[in-house]
Amino acid sequence: MLLQFSVSNFRALRGKESLNLAAKNGDKSLPENTMAPQLPGLKDKRWLKGAAIYGANASGKSTVIDAMEALSQWVRQSAKTTDPEKEIDSIEPFALDPAAAEEPTAFAITFVSNAVRFEYRTAATRSLIVHESLRAWPNGKEQIWFERDWNEDTETHDFSPENPTGLPRHRDIEQRTLRNMLYLSKAVAENRRQLLPVFRWLTSRLKFLDLSTRSQLGREFTLRQISGDNSALKNKILQALRHADLGVVDAAVVDRAPDENLLRFLHSVAPDDALPKIDSKTRVFEPQLIHQGPNKSNRPLPWDRESAGTHRFFALIGPILDILDHGYTVCIDEIETSMHPTMVRVLLELFFSEKENFTDAQLIFTTHNPLLLDNTLLRRDQVWFTDKDEEGSAHLYPLTDYQPRKGESLVRGYLAGRYGAVPFVPHGLLGDIADFEETNPEEEEAHD
Repeated sequence: MLLQFSVSNFRALRGKESLNLAAKNGDKSLPENTMAPQLPGLKDKRWLKGAAIYGANASGKSTVIDAMEALSQWVRQSAKTTDPEKEIDSIEPFALDPAAAEEPTAFAITFVSNAVRFEYRTAATRSLIVHESLRAWPNGKEQIWFERDWNEDTETHDFSPENPTGLPRHRDIEQRTLRNMLYLSKAVAENRRQLLPVFRWLTSRLKFLDLSTRSQLGREFTLRQISGDNSALKNKILQALRHADLGVVDAAVVDRAPDENLLRFLHSVAPDDALPKIDSKTRVFEPQLIHQGPNKSNRPLPWDRESAGTHRFFALIGPILDILDHGYTVCIDEIETSMHPTMVRVLLELFFSEKENFTDAQLIFTTHNPLLLDNTLLRRDQVWFTDKDEEGSAHLYPLTDYQPRKGESLVRGYLAGRYGAVPFVPHGLLGDIADFEETNPEEEEAHD
């Protein structure tokens, strides 16, 4: 379970920006959208099952999710580093200020794994890690498991505390951890099993779904679930497809030969030894949805004749049901693309349902859809915005900063720009051209 995430000096985010999933104490609305895990030291504290991030194009809303994914991938891959001079790929400083390139990018994430609250922090330039630390609250009292800070005088990392509570030091592993390598990743790679719950949450329980047209991952996951008789999710997926008002009564997996035009193209742009063996005997597997036709007859449709919205729903429903079964935290960028707002609402209601979300799964998503700003769907503390200042730096802030009145139309306020996070185009996209044409000095001279 994610409690809070902070980041600074990453892509569009210059200063420190934080996403906090603590529920507001005074807000009693939609209690099913919150959870109370009874954490030591935080008893009776409620947390949100999800958050929506609104913002104009290029306002930084996707960057918030990208930053979490960059941290997750860094933790997963860091132990594979063998060259101490290799640049850290996950570090992408704010590009509009030259000074930012010399400053560290910082991440801080607070989460719950195996009923224990952890806070993991790291800050780094492209060349080295400046700080790394891990804190735990197994009994409600803070334990510093390790801290690691770069010492410019010795050009090595100093580890502390000398005798930490909760995680004994392992000086041999400390010495073998490269300057551009995360100690958390290195220690797990060398079998420090006590750190596994932290590593697993950051790399496996924190999920990122890419449902863009360029990604096939979601579709392939759903496809695998319905292809066998033993999939625990198969019946749930079929039930969801039938109830989604897509006209679907059943689903199957079919195979076909690969497209001949595609084969010719692949062989024209790549040498044969660079391609897997693909020929007319190769089979390609794809979904086939069965629709109800006239007189209640069942008619299969080829996959390429299904709508973009159906493609996206199919790709989404398998991973979503799996996430709900396992209690993962998932981040989705632009959840509504190619899907009707009603379908997005139904998916959100799955996460906020006490019956369906019995594992306390969470959903963090970006959206442009104002229709989701409905007080029967989202609490006000679940709504966040991003906007850029005059220097091009993006900022993340909650709707609650504006203290909207009870009964206030959030849709109207958002579209009117009351909360920011909407495009500002006062003269239209071609307004400046029209202004130029009216005052073109060459035209004035010609008239003289």
